Amino acid sequence: MTSVDIIVPFFNEDEAIFSFFEQLQAAISPLPYDFQLIFVNDGSSDQTQHQLQELAAAHDAVTVIELSRNFGHQAALTAGLDYSRSDYAISMDGDGQHPPEMIPEMLRLAENGYDIVLTERVSENHSISFKRLTSSAFYRLINSISNTHIQPDGADFRLLSRQVVEKLQAMPEYHRFLRGMVAWVGFKSIILPFQPPDRLAGHSKYSLRKMLGLGMNAVFSFSMVPIYISLSIGVLFLVLALGEMIYVLNFWVRGDVANLAPGWSSLMFILLITGGSLMISQGILGIYIGYIFQQTKGRPVYIVKGVSKQD
Repeated sequence: MTSVDIIVPFFNEDEAIFSFFEQLQAAISPLPYDFQLIFVNDGSSDQTQHQLQELAAAHDAVTVIELSRNFGHQAALTAGLDYSRSDYAISMDGDGQHPPEMIPEMLRLAENGYDIVLTERVSENHSISFKRLTSSAFYRLINSISNTHIQPDGADFRLLSRQVVEKLQAMPEYHRFLRGMVAWVGFKSIILPFQPPDRLAGHSKYSLRKMLGLGMNAVFSFSMVPIYISLSIGVLFLVLALGEMIYVLNFWVRGDVANLAPGWSSLMFILLITGGSLMISQGILGIYIGYIFQQTKGRPVYIVKGVSKQD
């Protein structure tokens, strides 16, 4: 029988766990597959771990991986993928906004030869929100500066074949952006649109700071364009310096040095612009060096505190 791992990260979702589990069971129970559920507790501070252990004790298909602290959504997904050994791996969130009812269609497409089944969020509500605007701007930016096309409005609700999972397991990147990594490995893929339902309970744990961090990981992991921008700024100021030199020499050649009056305001303006550009360029370079430094230290993406499974 074909085996399927369903990987679900949880962070302070104790209000939704049992409802989510009931929905998931209702969707996969009729399917002729051997399902293993890998639930990852990403350092929750509520009753998430206790409830997940209850599920593991009552169901032999449930495995609970508890991380030593909150390493982040991408690290928790990575922990589940590293633990996966089945023919297919499906990752999804446990807040109810990734409908389990799509799993049969995802598996049907996988059986038809697709190695990757991606999902795309669509909404009938076309109102403008801060999150929607920033998300749209981010995907336009990353796809314009990167050679890897990342699906706009994508989600971490996806199916991966065993071959794709093994390729991701072999990628030791410390700063994880799985949507980009999945796009980068290639393979035959297809996109399923879905309308995200309301959360089962609670509120989103993905703060603005976390979204900015994920965006930085995407930009600096999949593009060298920021370096090229800083280099272009340097070239531009060299051209401006050459133009200024030609302008001053023109006064000397014409013997009109008396009209060459120095101005403090213009001098300070040039110094400030040049200094600011240099600081920006050095900052961009410093971020890349910082990423290299963190990668070369070889620290793990996550640390497992314990694994719970029915004896």
